[in-house]
Amino acid sequence: MNRVEGLTAHLCSGKQRNYGSGRMEGKVAFLTGCGSGIGKASAILLAKQGAKVFCCDINEEAVQETVKEIWALVGNDMAKAMGCDVSNQKQVENAVNTCLQTFGKRIDACFANAGVIGPLAPFYELDQDEFDFVFDINVKGVFNVFKYVAKVMMQQPDGGSMIATASVAGIRSGAGDMVYSSSKAAVISMCKTMANQLTGTNIRVNAICPGLIETGMTKMVFDMADARGTRGKIGQLNPLLRYGVPDEIASAVLFLASDDSSYVNGQEFAVCGGLTSSLPVANRKKAVQM
Repeated sequence: MNRVEGLTAHLCSGKQRNYGSGRMEGKVAFLTGCGSGIGKASAILLAKQGAKVFCCDINEEAVQETVKEIWALVGNDMAKAMGCDVSNQKQVENAVNTCLQTFGKRIDACFANAGVIGPLAPFYELDQDEFDFVFDINVKGVFNVFKYVAKVMMQQPDGGSMIATASVAGIRSGAGDMVYSSSKAAVISMCKTMANQLTGTNIRVNAICPGLIETGMTKMVFDMADARGTRGKIGQLNPLLRYGVPDEIASAVLFLASDDSSYVNGQEFAVCGGLTSSLPVANRKKAVQM
């Protein structure tokens, strides 16, 4: 086992995570994209910290498995699963209403995490339908979720916390393809604008910007590296010289969802091993000879 594999196994074990207990005690959290990866890890961690979690995913079977894991850890009354396509406004409205009916008439934290990468191709080779597919989920999905959750939180004197998954690709060029990157830049802008439009409501809105994380969505990157025998080089562009795992993003989600971040609002919260701390990597093509 190499250094990166050992560190990843240690992170995934959860043994190094000692938060104390109850940072989300008595709170209700509404999450999307919980069938795997970051959403699943976040739902489990919030539940461990005392939150009742309402977990959504377009893959109903996968999100049900997530909830079964939570039931085994903290009890059957702490989590509920529901299939939901976040690009469908009616389905999102129904999911939010079902959450209220299930866990009481409040939502304290919301994590709009559902997203897709989309086609990996130059913009000039894309069809409009391919562009729309990514924006329907990554951008409209966040809008739909926050629209209905904000209406709930605005009725609560203590407001709440809304978190969206953006990406370092939304902050800097070279970290993703055009459609994905622009969709995540839109999410960051939405969060900042929403935070200001919700002035005086005690609702905080922040975007979390992961770097390269090993999830089902990035499986192709890791499979290609495994085939080449270069997995150890993944993540070498950041100062920590490694990729991340879902638990590390879940820790940031817990911080933003809890009262620990009570003065954090309208921010892009990069969790990327330091990738965004430097200028983008130079294009590897040869410079033009003058």
